[in-house]
Parts: sequence; structure tokens; C-alpha cells
Amino acid sequence: MAEKKLTFEQAMARLEEIVAQLEAGDHPLAESLSLYEEGAKLMKQCVAMLDKAEQKVMKLRLDETGELKEVPFVPEES
Repeated sequence: MAEKKLTFEQAMARLEEIVAQLEAGDHPLAESLSLYEEGAKLMKQCVAMLDKAEQKVMKLRLDETGELKEVPFVPEES
């Protein structure tokens, strides 16, 4: 069965639910492992979505003529 594609917000909300359930410790080991696996998959999906979004981020800069120009975002190194 194909997995339903979640939005970033839906995936994060489900991940928060899973964390709360695991922290409560009310589930048997097998169920906890299943929740952990689901959470790991969701985390991987969220990271992939964030990476994809980061690649799309553009930064506006003034060019030599004073006009705004879109350039790829490059994070400054600390």
C-alpha cells in the first residue's frame, strides 16, 4: 500500500504525537519500536523537505545599478 504524502506541518505534528507517546512510556516494547520507526521515517521526510525548501530560498540583493536582483541564498559561515 502506498504511503500518504504528508505536508511538512502534518509530518511534524505526527512526529510530535509520537514523541509524546514514547515519552509517556505507556506502550509495550513492540509498539514503542513501531512508533520509533515511524518517527524516524517522518524525521527523514521532514529533513528532505527542509533541504528542498532551502535550495529554493532566494536572497534579494542590490546590483551595481541599484536594482533588486534575486541571487541564490548562501549561508554565511560562522
